[in-house]
Amino acid sequence: MTYSEAIQHLLELTLFGSKLGLDNPRRLAALAGSPHERLRFIHVAGTNGKGSVCAMLESIYREAGLRTGLFTSPHLVSFRERMQVNRELIPEGALARLTAQLRDSAAGFPEGQGPTFFEVAVVTALCHFAEQSCDIVLWETGLGGRLDATNIVTPLASVITNIGLDHTRWLGETHAAIAAEKAGIIKPDIPALTAAAQPEALAVIRAEAARQGAELIALGQAESTADLPLLGRHQQTNASLAKAVVGRLQGELPVPPGIGRGGCRSSGVANRRYCSTARTTPRAQRCCGRLWRTGFPPTRRFSSSAWWTRRTARGFAPSWRPWPSASFCRR
Repeated sequence: MTYSEAIQHLLELTLFGSKLGLDNPRRLAALAGSPHERLRFIHVAGTNGKGSVCAMLESIYREAGLRTGLFTSPHLVSFRERMQVNRELIPEGALARLTAQLRDSAAGFPEGQGPTFFEVAVVTALCHFAEQSCDIVLWETGLGGRLDATNIVTPLASVITNIGLDHTRWLGETHAAIAAEKAGIIKPDIPALTAAAQPEALAVIRAEAARQGAELIALGQAESTADLPLLGRHQQTNASLAKAVVGRLQGELPVPPGIGRGGCRSSGVANRRYCSTARTTPRAQRCCGRLWRTGFPPTRRFSSSAWWTRRTARGFAPSWRPWPSASFCRR
């Protein structure tokens, strides 16, 4: 299988849609030799900010000398962005080889019950990270948490960035319902950390942590005090959460003094990802609107036509109206 054929195969899997549940990814991972059992993870869920927190943690641990795996979604340009080792995208040849192996493994699944695009991506990443002997994997959920394919791992820590009204068709229509799904990544006796601020969401997360016997560190929203090479007040909270994770796991993953602030240098991507996905929730729209107003002078403001759908133009653009002269594109 060539790289182009691998991408075509993965695209064909998207025709079967999404499927929540852990049976398929567990079975596919077992057929691949259970690579996740040879790895250590920090599992990150949340409505917004999980990609930024993963990027910050990856940079911190890489600067500390650890070999890092990073799994995030969706990708911006290339599918290979989803799985990186020490910030190097998975090579085309490795992706083609692993895709062919998993395609053959999936052939034994019952008809109509084969693994989805995301489930294959998850197991591909696990195989790649195990082959590369990663010391720590920063592991971002795809949708929710409890039934997300990424939830087949047992992490060193479970992290929930925040709770907003996202993907309500699948996760529920209230903060409490969505919090219950995302809190599904909390494991027995594994520390959990969150920056969720809504009382009803935090109450659900606390209850799940207590049920699992897991220590819970709840941070709330950070003030804009840290000197970060990042734009946006929301990134202060993301950075505080990443710092808390590093502190809590110091025994398992030692980080020398002085490493941390520099560990946020992955930030440019974090800001672009946050804005490009900000249409998903009102909170994210407000954050990006604030970033637009305070972080960019008028001469440097721009928008990408890829951001704008009819829904986006109705729901997002009004929060940026303080600058009528700003140019918004819509496809």
